[in-house]
Amino acid sequence: MHPDTELNPEQRAAAEHAPDAGPLLVVAGAGSGKTLTLAARVAWLVRQGADPQRLLMLTFSRRAAAEMAHRAGRLLHESLRLPAATKPPTLPWCGTFHSVAARLLREEAPRIGLAPGFTVLDRADAQDLLALTRQSLGLAESERRFPLAATCLAIQSRAVNTRLPLATLLEEQWPWCRDHAAELQRLFAAYGKAKLQQQSLDFDDLLLAWWHLMQVPEMAAHIGGRFDHVLVDELQDVNRLQADITQALKPRGRGLTAVGDDAQSIYAFRGADVRHILDWPQRFTPPARVLTLERNYRSSPAILEASNAVIAAAPERFAKRLWTDRPPATRPRLVTVADEAAQARGVADAVLAQREAGLKLKRQAVLFRTATHSAALELELVRRGIPFVKYGGLRFLEAAHVKDVLAVLRWADNPASQLAALRTVRLVPGMGPASVRRLLGHAAALEAFKPPPAAAAAWPALVALMGHLRSDAARWPDDLARVLAWYRPHLERLYDDARVRAADLEQLAHIAAGQPGRQRFVTELTLDPPDASSNEAGPPLRDEDYLILSTIHSAKGQEWNAVHVLNVVDGCLPADMSTGRSAEIEEERRLLYVAMTRARDELTLWIPQRFYVTQQRAWGDRHLYALRSRFVPDGLLPHFEVLQAVPAATDAGNTGAHVFAPSIDLAACLFHEWSPRHGGDTSPQESDRGQNPG
Repeated sequence: MHPDTELNPEQRAAAEHAPDAGPLLVVAGAGSGKTLTLAARVAWLVRQGADPQRLLMLTFSRRAAAEMAHRAGRLLHESLRLPAATKPPTLPWCGTFHSVAARLLREEAPRIGLAPGFTVLDRADAQDLLALTRQSLGLAESERRFPLAATCLAIQSRAVNTRLPLATLLEEQWPWCRDHAAELQRLFAAYGKAKLQQQSLDFDDLLLAWWHLMQVPEMAAHIGGRFDHVLVDELQDVNRLQADITQALKPRGRGLTAVGDDAQSIYAFRGADVRHILDWPQRFTPPARVLTLERNYRSSPAILEASNAVIAAAPERFAKRLWTDRPPATRPRLVTVADEAAQARGVADAVLAQREAGLKLKRQAVLFRTATHSAALELELVRRGIPFVKYGGLRFLEAAHVKDVLAVLRWADNPASQLAALRTVRLVPGMGPASVRRLLGHAAALEAFKPPPAAAAAWPALVALMGHLRSDAARWPDDLARVLAWYRPHLERLYDDARVRAADLEQLAHIAAGQPGRQRFVTELTLDPPDASSNEAGPPLRDEDYLILSTIHSAKGQEWNAVHVLNVVDGCLPADMSTGRSAEIEEERRLLYVAMTRARDELTLWIPQRFYVTQQRAWGDRHLYALRSRFVPDGLLPHFEVLQAVPAATDAGNTGAHVFAPSIDLAACLFHEWSPRHGGDTSPQESDRGQNPG
């Protein structure tokens, strides 16, 4: 079968849009075949004569880039009728915004005052460097409370990505910091100098430096001229810098394609703004062509009707109504339970019942607004012996042993990086703080440094390793194998769970095999690491099946047969700290929509009536009563099967199981008796302005 026959008429129109007709925006609803459409467009362009080497595809994750390149290659292979053994054309410029920026900047490094081997700092390293700068300026010793390093980094990141004036940003997002505007400006300037001295860039610098290059007309023409076609995935997730860079690449829009869904714009904490996709067609003259994909290939008709009803209340959006030709199925459920404990029991009961009916745990997911919302459920799952994996926990690069190995590679590439040197040298037993400070101030070659007696035995191995890594004899990925061989004794000495952590090092070696060089490997891994480290949040080691727990942000782009959404109450969805402005409330509505559209066959929204909250300053420990989320008003109830959890008849042998009975009037009446401000977790939200809630 010819691959183009897989496309429906709307997808085909998008795939075969003529570049001469101007820029194209594809508004792709959830589950509408966005990836296939974009891959088919790449294949069609190549068949029309486009050079794959001059095609730039920008995504938001390494996984998305790899999948896009693979699917486009497969379509090309089939449509060109190449022999099975023939490899299809490759797409060398398919990657994330940040990884493409890093590649371009390494080529143009002298123009921005950097060496090609500059270091890309991950968030933790950037925070450490900013903390050192904060201390050196004496800001930590201020008589008034000065923002901690994590908050300062969040402010600086948001300012860069939104390009808002600092005073405006502080007033809107961090009002308690507005009196520190002058000190923050001084801190950010000093932080920039410190990065330049260490030949380092943080995530935001990559985009900012790329943007600055595009402001120089000859550089904009040079970089934009390298690519005949630019395709942007997930346009709703771009921040101000990314939106401006995209337009600067193709100012007139010729050869520019963007795909996204305004209804799935949920990353304001990264600086994204739904206005960028809503206003995108008008950036060009004449305006971009807009095509809408509404046919859904994922969810049942009833789930789509409920999801459409939730998002229809959004005041500004591209009009679309998802539909499917799948056969009718049961309505999604709206289940009211007494409290979080009852919610945990109800979810566990439902998950096990589905498993007994033949649905694997892996095909079921429990989603929540904030990682802490699953605490009661996790305890219940452990009590019942139900294995699970949670996404939205410790990130891969936050694991100490992974950071150790990457620090060695970073120091090899960039001898000016004091952060990498500090972390590497501290691994050598016997190297105390005084010796480390002496080394960092040592201007001579590493071989000339005299270590303290306690480190004399282990020091030569590090010197030999660094000498090899910085020599012409270094080869990739053998470099990583040498580093791992040097590091394993330190891993066993430093960590009791070395065997478990070693699995992450094996994953590093696997990823390295697919990268062309050391700098590319370290940069790509820093910018887009695996979801979680094996020792904290990876799949259970002895179970072939496990339940998925995930924040809604981490679940975007995924799908499961059965989905449970926890705490669909005001205070949790929307979160209390995200109701200050209408834009924040609308993003919370989109979060619920994203959660609902992850489900294929079964969807359950859970409404606990009470939350037990501890350590309230004014009232002490107490129960707070919850109101059903404002995003599911009474008018939407016909789209759901409304259930009330009722305790089963008790007897001496009762295990506490619950049964579900329809509730028509009682729940609706009771909801209006409770205060809308007393729902959910009243502690500070994990997402905390500018931090990743995943």
